[in-house]
Amino acid sequence: MLDIKDISKTFNPGTITEKLALRKLSLHLAPGDFVTVIGGNGAGKSTLLNSIAGTFPVDTGSITIAGTDITKWPEYKRAKFIGRVFQDPMMGTAANMMIEENLAIASRRGKRPTLRWSSSDKERGQFRELLAGLHLGLEDRLESKVGLLSGGQRQALTLLMATMVRPQLLLLDEHTAALDPKTAEQVLSLTKKIVEEQQLTTLMITHNMRDALRLGNRLIMMYDGRILVDVAGEEKKNLSVKDLLAMFEKAAGSELTSDSLLLS
Repeated sequence: MLDIKDISKTFNPGTITEKLALRKLSLHLAPGDFVTVIGGNGAGKSTLLNSIAGTFPVDTGSITIAGTDITKWPEYKRAKFIGRVFQDPMMGTAANMMIEENLAIASRRGKRPTLRWSSSDKERGQFRELLAGLHLGLEDRLESKVGLLSGGQRQALTLLMATMVRPQLLLLDEHTAALDPKTAEQVLSLTKKIVEEQQLTTLMITHNMRDALRLGNRLIMMYDGRILVDVAGEEKKNLSVKDLLAMFEKAAGSELTSDSLLLS
């Protein structure tokens, strides 16, 4: 489904702020893989997701989704294949538009654009049904402005919008990091439900090692622009946080210092 081969990315090359963010990184995801991604600040996690989404071009290497080489494609064109939820609840939706209008736009992802934003009665019924599945009471608020929603409601709506038209790949960039613990758990439960029901191929960045271990069928740990640990299946299920830290230290040849606080 997703094939990444030897991608590298350097920011500000030739300057004193030069940063090699990805180092000839390769990664393959099979259809239906739910992969959690962990690593400290500067490990390259968000750079990896941004490279896949097309936020910026990679310097070398290739990115293929469902057999299509998208390496040179601009971000807007890749959106046909990719659904994405950001860390900031304010991103991914139009705050000044109604819930219904946001859903109408999301439902037409990958289709030829038109000037029509309004929804038919049939579409409104479908939107209410989808929103009811969130169990947040939003099915009765189709005409509410999205900017009036709480952070958790907005992230749940963004997740719904990202998966309304089934994407080839779902990217979750620390999408619960800005939420309180209770709300974050609700959004994670919804994430698990949607991913499993639609059998979505998913990459989810998290700073929480326990969430990384309990969600998904595979886990990768990044460090200094590389993948140091890659575990799946029964091996992943049987791991503890302590085991994972030991695997990292063995692969990296050093202990986690300040990053250990971010990987708890």
